Amino acid sequence: MPRQTPDMTERIRRVKAAKNEKVSRAEGWRLRGPLLPALIFMIVVTQIPFLFTLFYSTQSWNLVNPGSRRFVGLQNYVDVFQDSQFWQVALNTVILIVGTVLISVILGLLLALLLDRAFLGRGIVRTLLITPFLVTPVAAALVWKTSMFDPIFGIVNWVLSPFGVGDVDWISRYPLPTVMVALIWQWTPFMMLLILAGLQSMPRDILEAGRVDGASGFSLFRELTLPHLRRFIELGTVLGAIYLINTFDAIYMMTQGGPGTASANLPFYIYQRAFLGFDIGQAAAMGVVVVIATIVIATFALRLIFKSFTGKEEAA
Repeated sequence: MPRQTPDMTERIRRVKAAKNEKVSRAEGWRLRGPLLPALIFMIVVTQIPFLFTLFYSTQSWNLVNPGSRRFVGLQNYVDVFQDSQFWQVALNTVILIVGTVLISVILGLLLALLLDRAFLGRGIVRTLLITPFLVTPVAAALVWKTSMFDPIFGIVNWVLSPFGVGDVDWISRYPLPTVMVALIWQWTPFMMLLILAGLQSMPRDILEAGRVDGASGFSLFRELTLPHLRRFIELGTVLGAIYLINTFDAIYMMTQGGPGTASANLPFYIYQRAFLGFDIGQAAAMGVVVVIATIVIATFALRLIFKSFTGKEEAA
């Protein structure tokens, strides 16, 4: 039998490595194969329209003026950033998202702490509290507009009438807060479920040990429960913000963005510019700006959340 030289050994090692690489690549494609239809569908539905939006954002195109379509480069983006109404609507969007998410998280935390305790009828109460999240957003907006905030027949005015509150037209006087109330009513159950899942995953022996050591209920919540719930609260905050930045139906059904742009957010303002002002170029530019800003903020927030989850797992 011929003796193997170092060159032959190295050649054999390379051949084996090449075979293993081919097998691993084939195995990888075999595992990815079932995902290809979904990937192709996602590209066709999301990325190709976005490319068209990028193209339209470089055009000056008003549907009311036939033959007005022409290439203007980045001028639409310049006009967007010089638009004072765009910045006002952007501020409305920030207020809407931050206010809704913050209040929903606080209320969801309180309700989750309540449902984490054993009491008679807890299952029924939990089902009733989850119900608002299952209501269609358009139906929820109509309920709040016609049944709750109506100046004459609204339940809110009826409840507040013993306290001297007259027939207040809440939607006209406070357009943005009324939209936020409807969204908080819908999103609090989502935050509650997420935080409740975190509470029920918490080891009970740690709390029992704290009680044995004489810690008060508030101390246990501050030192043990709240740090454990931090990643669940962060996850709910990011998911809520990502969904709420696309809010359109509640504003359209309750206020139509008015009065003026007092309650309009970015998606509704883009809709107004595209389908009421017929300015396709500027609407497309606004859409691109909003998408890029959303991706940047969501990526940063998700990275923080994943770091939090990874840190918890490593510590465990």
